[in-house]
Amino acid sequence: MIDSAALESIVAEAGRIASGLYPGAGNAVRTWEKSPNNPVCEADLAVDAFLRRELGRLLPAAGWLSEETADDPSRLDKDLIWLVDPIDGTRDFIRGRPGWAISVALISAGRPLIGMLCAPARGEMWHAVAGKGARRNGRKLVSSQRQQFPGSRVPADSLMRADRDLVTVDKPNSIALRVAMVGADEADLVATLRWGFEWDIGAAALIAREAGAAVSDAFGRKLNYNKRDPRAFGLLVSAPDIHGAAVERLADRAAILSQD
Repeated sequence: MIDSAALESIVAEAGRIASGLYPGAGNAVRTWEKSPNNPVCEADLAVDAFLRRELGRLLPAAGWLSEETADDPSRLDKDLIWLVDPIDGTRDFIRGRPGWAISVALISAGRPLIGMLCAPARGEMWHAVAGKGARRNGRKLVSSQRQQFPGSRVPADSLMRADRDLVTVDKPNSIALRVAMVGADEADLVATLRWGFEWDIGAAALIAREAGAAVSDAFGRKLNYNKRDPRAFGLLVSAPDIHGAAVERLADRAAILSQD
């Protein structure tokens, strides 16, 4: 079994590297666009390089899949891979807002084994191990247990007319932090209806699931990792008792949007 304390130390150090470049702490950071409306900054690359080196030393046999590294197909032959988003929520990072996190997951045979989120600007370290629960700053997490779909708390800026029976709560730019909010009983539902990447969700999905939340893609299907195409359509994380209602609410939209 991997040394969990050593892994947490590495992720925490990655947080310190990011904090040293964080504009919210008065630093200047270089930014550019990888593609239109897809920002990246020097902190993304610095954290990515650090994690690739240190996680490689910690577990040399593991493959690697990260947002900021060219994909190496040899990962498909590995039973273990590191799944990394060096700065999830880059927009909040660049703007000096706290809604960003470093996301690290260890995937075994297509399933998350360990997941960590480090959110230095929020003073948070999230940690989950498959079958052993989830914690934030050492405190055990119990997910939302909401039983009624109307009135569910959703981290969102606004809601479509059809969803105005729900309630908005604070929305960090990081999708990983929004998912973790369900695990911390700070939200009842997080849903996306777009194509997204495994590195966005691997660690947070495990944290939410280990806290007791229901986790699936937008159609209610199990999530798989280390696929040849590292994408999935949509994400749905919720209190267990409202998951079916959420799948039903989103079904028509998901069917249409997944064809785009």
